[in-house]
Amino acid sequence: MLDELHVFAIVVEQSSMNKASAKLNLSQPALSRKIAKLEEELGVVLFRRIGKRLELTRIGQLTYDYAVELRQRHLRYLQMLADYNSAGRSALTIGASLTTLQTTLPDLIQALTATSPELDIKAITGKTHEIVTLVRDRKADIGIVASRIDDPALHCIPLFDDHLVLVMPRNQFVMDKGQPVIGDLNGLPMILFSKGTWYRILTDELFERFLLRPDVRMEIDSFEAILRLLHTCRAGTLLPKSYLRPELLSDNDLIVIPIRELEESKRTTSLIHAEEESLSPAVRLWIDHITSHFKRPQ
Repeated sequence: MLDELHVFAIVVEQSSMNKASAKLNLSQPALSRKIAKLEEELGVVLFRRIGKRLELTRIGQLTYDYAVELRQRHLRYLQMLADYNSAGRSALTIGASLTTLQTTLPDLIQALTATSPELDIKAITGKTHEIVTLVRDRKADIGIVASRIDDPALHCIPLFDDHLVLVMPRNQFVMDKGQPVIGDLNGLPMILFSKGTWYRILTDELFERFLLRPDVRMEIDSFEAILRLLHTCRAGTLLPKSYLRPELLSDNDLIVIPIRELEESKRTTSLIHAEEESLSPAVRLWIDHITSHFKRPQ
């Protein structure tokens, strides 16, 4: 259909089947067949014949507008591709909040370099507001943050939703009743992520909402360190579901305790970038690639 849309647009712009036939180097019968095929595929009439001239129908005008838009987008893509290929080794600077540095960024970098081994990735980490500033000041091409960002200078693209889960040492959690509930966290020995991050703010808001007072033994800014210390401290923790892999739980002899209220502690991990017009073609391509990556079944 793309070829027929292109032919149709040329006929409209040339205002003549003869001129369009010459421009496209097609015979008039072949040109007519392409227009007829497009009308058949779309199930509409694109032209009305009035005497010796053709006049666009209303749907014909809408189809022409769409064909022009499609052609312009295709040309922009080809130009971006040419710029990307001529740039040689591609580079991408990603700003990542402390949470996404440990949860989302490792898998994302692996996926990007698997498809483009020549990609040179630089990661800058910081708190969410610091990443927003880096992207706004063009010191990072994009940012990956564990929240939605409302900033008039930036575009925010939601990538996926996440929520907290309770992680406990295996064989150190004994239920004296049925399904655990959020109130069971009250007084529970816990190791939590350090204060100041969006993830810790979410945790504290959860405690405040349900009037919980856990027994906080440690505050650490490393998910890996938290997991390794749970057995030693005989404590639990709340971690983003996106971070946990079966091998992490198995290697550290841990289990996830399902609590319904924690599934409601949703957060959205987002990609942020500056105005599209200010981005290089290569960065725009990488943004499209990243958003497509997260739309696929994980």
